[in-house]
Amino acid sequence: MEAEMSLFSLVTHASFVVQIVMFILLSASVLSWVIITLKYKVIKLANEEAIRFEDQFWSGINLSDLYQQVKRKTDQRRGVARIFETGFAEYIRTHKSKTNTEMMLASVQRSMKVAVAREEDFLDSHLSLLATIGSISPYIGLFGTVWGIMRAFIALGAVEHASLAMVAPGIAEALIATAMGLFAAIPAVIAYNRYVEKVDRLSRTYENFAEELATILQRQSHVKDES
Repeated sequence: MEAEMSLFSLVTHASFVVQIVMFILLSASVLSWVIITLKYKVIKLANEEAIRFEDQFWSGINLSDLYQQVKRKTDQRRGVARIFETGFAEYIRTHKSKTNTEMMLASVQRSMKVAVAREEDFLDSHLSLLATIGSISPYIGLFGTVWGIMRAFIALGAVEHASLAMVAPGIAEALIATAMGLFAAIPAVIAYNRYVEKVDRLSRTYENFAEELATILQRQSHVKDES
């Protein structure tokens, strides 16, 4: 209890600049944990939806029927499902206009490339903020540390008989700023690296699916042309 009271006292009696630093770091920590939680849910859902849709896609279902199912499920049109919907809609449009196979394939690939880029942007959103928090928080904490130590030594120089007890509170409050900077930075850096890896894996899944779908649609188009 005394340790808690002394810690609370150090924070409340810190200089105004150090208190601002602590508030910034506390806000950054809270924001990073909000982003970490939200991105965990988003990436987990994207993985589950990709697995579910690819299982359905490769089950042998008719692509036209699958397209109609995807169009009806407006709340699930993200990730692989969205890429499929975009590519197949372009395939239907170009096929109705009797575009030749090469132009049809190029048009489908362009539309799916745009869809893949949009899904990647959605997954990447706010990750840069995590990286920023992870990179600058230690420096903000270091600024608070330097300020607190500087203030403590200035106060020490103003007295004739100096003692460790006189500078200890100032140094302690400075070290608290450093600890808060690390507390904000470490989870943000760990989460950023982990999520970037997961997003890269999902991006490869999206790109591979787009290529496979383009190949299937090209094959279907050739079969229809020959018939």
